Amino acid sequence: MCGIHGIYRFDGLSVEPRMLSSMGDRIRHRGPDDEGSHVDGPCGIGMRRLSIIDLAGGHQPLSNADGTLWLVCNGEIYNFRELRSELQGKGYRFKTGSDSEVLLHLYDAEGDDFVLRLNGMFDFALWDARRRRLLIGRDRLGVKPLYVLQDWQRLAFASEAKALLALPGVSAELNREVVADYLHLGYVAAPGCIFKGIRKLPPATLLAVEDGEVREWRYWRLPEEIVSDLSESQWIERVQVQLDESVRMQMVSDVPIGAFLSGGVDSSAVVGLMARHSEQPIRTYAIGFSGGEAEALYNELPYARQVAKLFATNHREIVVQPDVVALLPKLLWHMDEPLSDTAFITTYLVSAFAREDVKVILSGVGGDELFGGYRRYLGGHYARRYRRWPGWLRRMASYAARRLPTDRHSGLLNNLRLAKGFMASAEMSSDERYRSYLQVLSRRHVSALLLEESAAGPSDSLARAFAAAGNEDELNRMFAVDAETQLPDDLLLLTDKMSMAVSLECRVPLLDHQLVELAAAMPAAIKVRDGRLKHLLKASLADLLPDEILNRKKRGFGTPMGAWLKRELAPLLKRLLAADVVQARGLFNQGVVNRLIADHQANRIDGTDILLAMMNLEIWSRIFLDRRDPADVAEELKSYVA
Repeated sequence: MCGIHGIYRFDGLSVEPRMLSSMGDRIRHRGPDDEGSHVDGPCGIGMRRLSIIDLAGGHQPLSNADGTLWLVCNGEIYNFRELRSELQGKGYRFKTGSDSEVLLHLYDAEGDDFVLRLNGMFDFALWDARRRRLLIGRDRLGVKPLYVLQDWQRLAFASEAKALLALPGVSAELNREVVADYLHLGYVAAPGCIFKGIRKLPPATLLAVEDGEVREWRYWRLPEEIVSDLSESQWIERVQVQLDESVRMQMVSDVPIGAFLSGGVDSSAVVGLMARHSEQPIRTYAIGFSGGEAEALYNELPYARQVAKLFATNHREIVVQPDVVALLPKLLWHMDEPLSDTAFITTYLVSAFAREDVKVILSGVGGDELFGGYRRYLGGHYARRYRRWPGWLRRMASYAARRLPTDRHSGLLNNLRLAKGFMASAEMSSDERYRSYLQVLSRRHVSALLLEESAAGPSDSLARAFAAAGNEDELNRMFAVDAETQLPDDLLLLTDKMSMAVSLECRVPLLDHQLVELAAAMPAAIKVRDGRLKHLLKASLADLLPDEILNRKKRGFGTPMGAWLKRELAPLLKRLLAADVVQARGLFNQGVVNRLIADHQANRIDGTDILLAMMNLEIWSRIFLDRRDPADVAEELKSYVA
């Protein structure tokens, strides 16, 4: 696990080594153990290394025997031993025990198609000196991020956008074309980026520069064909085998390893399968909240303790309170881009906690997308039932639902929030209904919120994802959209950035691409049955986990931020979105901002996500646009709530 960066100059001039050093310095946290670079005329590549496998011999950049191929790679290749053995059988000689070295020889043997042989999470840069060709790429699901900057003079890349800001002539400017999409979804989807002039390389994508020409292409997509001739018991057997193999493969490490444990189905399954393959107790880490009803709804520690006891893990817990506000500037600096998902706070806190003991952690991220774990996946199921009601009854229900109070941080009001959201979307097409569940703020309301219509821009990442999702199976179509948008650009991005902020490697065995392909071929009726989310996955885990874990009520891995914004953090909200601040930025209509705050405070809407999206954009702007130190901004924010 590392951070990579590099430059290719179109003018043929030699890359200056100090430029690579400056880029690497910005992402030192990703690899505090080692650094290295290689310059060959117009191309220079570099890396910061977090040593996980072959601690002594895995220095990068790596090269082949005659120095014609050079590589930097961030991530882990889980099937490297099998590939290494195969390549040695073909006569290739290895200099190190590093998993990354297989990329060099596999590229030499098979060309660009070598990526199809890799099982892992990665981004890489490979310099082919023979062809004077640079090849960069990203793993299938987008577990590891890669940012690209291209102008008339150069193409540069890095694992984090801030490394590109170290280059001469590059300054932090707001990309106004993605602001509307950000406010709509709460994150910036690839290839978009919040920084003007920088973009994210999409998942499963390769980019080559040769003879001054840039070519980019997709090398893998989710399979669309549904396999309908297998029984449920056959699906269960296949899922059990692949789950076990995915976890086993991702436990390879030369340093201590642990697991995040929330007590939910996904993290509990990972821990249970890890315990099968370990002679020592698994180290597990959980996070909880103290306080009132809102905090209690997000506190999963009792479930985590139950699972830890079941598998006799070496279990540790951390309890946090709303003073996490002081962390926001630091975390947004690490994130590079603002977002509304409060899971980035909890992920950072539990990552820092785990890093006291281990260097590698396994997470259950991805299980909800693969196997139908989100409530939004039930929209079609309930919409079909709802449409059987008489028209007059539907009209009355819709009228009443619009007047329901809503608050996700209260048990009763959260149920009313879900009912209200469903009633508002029940008559929509499946795509638009799903958009209504995913959105932070509707596109219509985003247009009202933004001062300049031009700021809305043409970007609509969900529309692009729906257009590319050709699957007629409604549930798997939703999964395909998630795999193009929220999964890589929200969940996986925050997982990478927040774990790497503390130099912790986070692995996601539920997103092993073979398991993903298996899940994508599974009929919706088996994934989710009669309103039971994750039906097939739960059936597959029945011999591993108890019923009270398999069938417990789902709770997201976030914070009770909405409640805090009404209480302890209300002064922060009001100050960050005050008239003078909003006017100075010149983005938002103050009247709309005031209505959103008032409606959230009065429980007319649950405005947690959109309010946090605007607040985090302002904090991000102070750090990157105003060029202020995150610590200085943190002191300012603390003064607001003192």
